[in-house]
Amino acid sequence: MPITDKDILFEDNHLIAISKRAGDIVQVDETGDEPLDEQVKKYIAKKYNKPNGAFLGVVHRLDRPVSGVILFAKTSKALERMNAVFKNREVKKTYWAVVKNKPEKESGTLVHWLVKNPQKNVVTYYNTEVQGSQRAELSYRLIGQVGDYFLIEVDPLTGRSHQIRVQLSSMGCPIVGDNKYGYPRGSRKGSICLHARRLRFLHPVKKEPVDIFAKLPIDGFWERFENL
Repeated sequence: MPITDKDILFEDNHLIAISKRAGDIVQVDETGDEPLDEQVKKYIAKKYNKPNGAFLGVVHRLDRPVSGVILFAKTSKALERMNAVFKNREVKKTYWAVVKNKPEKESGTLVHWLVKNPQKNVVTYYNTEVQGSQRAELSYRLIGQVGDYFLIEVDPLTGRSHQIRVQLSSMGCPIVGDNKYGYPRGSRKGSICLHARRLRFLHPVKKEPVDIFAKLPIDGFWERFENL
């Protein structure tokens, strides 16, 4: 499905933020499916009449089954500066996750050491540092309950692959639909109930605060959590 104006959360001469749909891949992979960065390039080229195409830099990534805010750079200068912003952890990311099990503590901090198996695309967590591991840290709080489900807000302090998925699972709270990390069944849509809700940072060129929100997906399930 092509990118349209309604998918745009923020845009200026330097940056563009998209509300990513669950199931979209950010960059090309072995599936051959059209990635989001190519879709955004086409959107920009058409909108601004660029017959030779548009520059677009990938600043960060979201897993394919995850929805929400994703940011791209429209110039090489903005890409270089945003890469530094992310590397230096000068960006604040907030996610919403729906889980079936109530966390034992309603808020807290989780620290693990993660090891990724690239062949299986699975991450294993350890409670102490092991060879080849990366430290992962996040804070979380329980926002509320709808029916038999619980909504958790997560602020990752590091940006590791599958970090939120594996760390929430480590405390007995696998994300709904995420059968890779302990939920009993997957989603027929290939999505999980993890949503990149908010992104905050200082604009790399204008030096002004930027605060970007993504509404929850309209899919018959997520909507019930919007007012919590």
